Amino acid sequence: MLRGNALVAVRGDRRLFAGLDFALDAGELLYVNGPNGSGKTTLLRMLCGLVAPAEGAILWNGEDIRSVGDAYRAEMVYFGHLAGVKDELSGVENLRVNCRLAGQDPSDEELTRALGTLGLRGLETLPAKVLSQGQRRRVSLSRLLLSRAHLWILDEPYTALDRSAVELLQGLIRDHLARGGLAVLTTHQQVEIDAGITKELRLGS
Repeated sequence: MLRGNALVAVRGDRRLFAGLDFALDAGELLYVNGPNGSGKTTLLRMLCGLVAPAEGAILWNGEDIRSVGDAYRAEMVYFGHLAGVKDELSGVENLRVNCRLAGQDPSDEELTRALGTLGLRGLETLPAKVLSQGQRRRVSLSRLLLSRAHLWILDEPYTALDRSAVELLQGLIRDHLARGGLAVLTTHQQVEIDAGITKELRLGS
C-alpha cells in the first residue's frame, strides 16, 4: 500500500540518501534506523508530504501522494519529535483540537477515556504547562487511540516516556498492525512489537 521508489534526499549540498526503495503492506511495520544525520526524520517528513523528495516518488495504493493530497492525509497520522501540545490548553482541549484538525469530532467522554488509557486519569483538565514532559507526550500519543488513519508515522515516539508508557505504546502499535494498519517508526530504543511483520530500513550505511 505504501511504496518508496528511488527516493533521493538532499540537505544543502549533502545527499542524505539516494536510490531508496521500500514497500509496506497491511499489518506491517517499517523500522527506520541509522546514525544521527542519516535522514531518518527527513524520510518520515517525506512520507507525510511535508518535504518533497529531490528525486523519486512515494506511492499510496499505487498513486503518488502528491497527486492524491487530502485523501492520503486522511489515511495518515504523524507523530513528530515535538509533543505538539499547547501549554495553555488542557489535555482534553489539546486532544480535541488535534482530532478536529484530522476531521474528527469525538465526544468529551471519548477524549477523557483516551487520555485515561494513556495514564492521565485525573489530569485531563489540567493545563499542559503543569504536566511533565512524559505526560505531555502521553497527551499527544492519546490521539492514536481516536485516529481512524491506516498509516501511523512515528518519529522517536518513545522519547520522555517511562517504562509503563513505552509498553502501552507498543501495545497500541501491535493492535493497530493486527487490525491491518501500517506503521513507520524511528527509535533509538529496541522495537519489541510481537504482531505483524517488521521490516528494517537502515540509512547511512
